[in-house]
Amino acid sequence: MLTGQWYQQKHHLDRMTLRDLVWAYVSYPSIQIYFVLLLGSIVFAIVLTPYFLVSPLRMGGSILGTLMAYPFVEYGVHRFVLHGRYLYRSPRTAALWKRIHYDHHQDPNDLRVLFGALSTTLPTILIATFPIGIAIAGWSGVPLSFATGVGCFMVYEFCHCMQHLRVTPQNTYLRRIKRHHLLHHFHNEQGNFGITSLICDRIFGSLYGRSEDVPLSQTVSNLGYDDQERFLYPWVAQLSEQKH
Repeated sequence: MLTGQWYQQKHHLDRMTLRDLVWAYVSYPSIQIYFVLLLGSIVFAIVLTPYFLVSPLRMGGSILGTLMAYPFVEYGVHRFVLHGRYLYRSPRTAALWKRIHYDHHQDPNDLRVLFGALSTTLPTILIATFPIGIAIAGWSGVPLSFATGVGCFMVYEFCHCMQHLRVTPQNTYLRRIKRHHLLHHFHNEQGNFGITSLICDRIFGSLYGRSEDVPLSQTVSNLGYDDQERFLYPWVAQLSEQKH
């Protein structure tokens, strides 16, 4: 119900102020759920710690390990899942791909398709953080690592929104990642996959800082889902037609 009310409003990032964005962000039900899960996971970790006699050093290690792993998870999901072509080639996952990334590249300023869906974000966070938490601090580390992952993703969501907002950040680093992300959307989508960090783009050779550095991509908006792909795999096209 709350999500439905939020979606009934128009949220065009290119027409919003920073105050508008902050209100839309904190009022979005998924963000509120992330916040509750973050606090709940921290409390749960504190409750579990005496039973498993985990040292503060190992608990801190589960947080640090998650923070270190996060840029690689962010990069891997964006480059190999969201920009992969296998999801739209199956009728079972075509709607998922359309919702989680195709629609965003079609209209990057529509906040309604920028936020991730809980059905995809929470399992991804759990899969990424569970091994880190249990390997470093056992069962007490699992909720703490999960909380860290949720916190990172909340930062990711806000940074991603900021990068499409017609506001120039005062912070130098935020301006830099905004410039790189806009190049990803409007010049060539085969690079600059990092949203909160450029580390992995630098490591894996997909970073570019100027439009002159790489050719203009013809698939920057459709992510390779062109006429030929539409003919072979029509499900996303059919869903888009139904929407209109």
